[in-house]
Amino acid sequence: MKPFWKIFLVVAVVAGGGYYGWKTQFAPKPGDAAAGKSAKSEGKGTGKRGPSGPLTVRTLSVAPQPMPVVIDAVGTVESEHSVAIRPQISGVLQAVMFKEGDYVKQGQVLFRIDPRSAQAAVDQARAAAERDRAQLVQAQAQEARLRPLMEKDYVTRQEYDVASTQVKALESTVNANRAALEQAKLLISYSQISAPISGRTGSLAVKPGNLVNAGGAEPLVIINSTRPILVNLSVPQRRLEDVRRYWNTPDLKVEISANPGGPTIAQGNLVFIDNTVNVQTGTIVLKARVNNDHEELWPGQFIAARIVLRIDRDALALPESAVQPGQDKPFVYLVRDGKAVMQVVRVARQVGDRVVIDQGVAAGDQVIVNVPFALTSGSPVIVQSAATVGEQEKDKKEDDASGRNKSSKSKSNAS
Repeated sequence: MKPFWKIFLVVAVVAGGGYYGWKTQFAPKPGDAAAGKSAKSEGKGTGKRGPSGPLTVRTLSVAPQPMPVVIDAVGTVESEHSVAIRPQISGVLQAVMFKEGDYVKQGQVLFRIDPRSAQAAVDQARAAAERDRAQLVQAQAQEARLRPLMEKDYVTRQEYDVASTQVKALESTVNANRAALEQAKLLISYSQISAPISGRTGSLAVKPGNLVNAGGAEPLVIINSTRPILVNLSVPQRRLEDVRRYWNTPDLKVEISANPGGPTIAQGNLVFIDNTVNVQTGTIVLKARVNNDHEELWPGQFIAARIVLRIDRDALALPESAVQPGQDKPFVYLVRDGKAVMQVVRVARQVGDRVVIDQGVAAGDQVIVNVPFALTSGSPVIVQSAATVGEQEKDKKEDDASGRNKSSKSKSNAS
């Protein structure tokens, strides 16, 4: 074999080996292209953003709805009527006719004080009255006998005047004794203390068997009326004109909750506006009366209140999640022609998790309520149907319930 053919054979073997190595290491296999297409289609189907895939969003059609115009405030609960019970006579406290914290009604007997000293005063006043009444009867008879004798000059005028004066003096004494007897009867009535108002009793300051004194500094018990009850609110002075404008209107009411943003536990009506603005805080005091039939509110309790001034019947309200903060103004995303369009809006107020928009959107606009992180103006979007959304929420609830059941079962098995 000639040298030329030897060289050609070596080059051919080296080239064939290189091609075989490249094909086995770097050339795409027939199944790889199908797998790539499948992954691409799966990414598009899930609604995740690919190189050119649209985002799946959920929208809400804007429609007029009634929304309240409110003033949020904080306040305290106070009793409309509070009475401190003190004894009006001195004596030993014999009995307490209620338990601490009981709800008592007006006229219900609360305390009984030893009445013996007061009864002795009544007996003494009655005896004195009877004695002087007997003397008066005798003096009146004496005057009646002396009058005809004086007219016939059998007795002097001076003797008759003495008898007449005695009658008048005894009449005054009898009247004084009658008043003293009534006073003694009044004092003995104080030995039994009744509730002057209906309300909730506080703690007892004195237990039975102790001596109580009339006009003591410490009350026996304090009764606070709780049905109805008052709520004391502090409102900024700039809202005073709004409150006065809607005073005595049908929609004006006060909704009360235990915590800001919490559920309403009671509802009342405004009954008082203070006549002075607090110059230190710039607030004015309002009071609302609440029926409080079930005693949802307690004197001294701190509460959150919402004063509903009026109801805007045609307000455009959106979920809080739909309104995005901007550098200058808030904005929302609308869906138009299959694309997301950023729209600047003006927020009038927020009531709970609803935001009232007074400029930027109109009735019928489709607003994106679940704004994806990668969404920008002009991005293509796919609107998720309400049925799909409902199914997803149902599946989520079922998954959550299933997870809770599994957790409870695992805990029970562990125990």
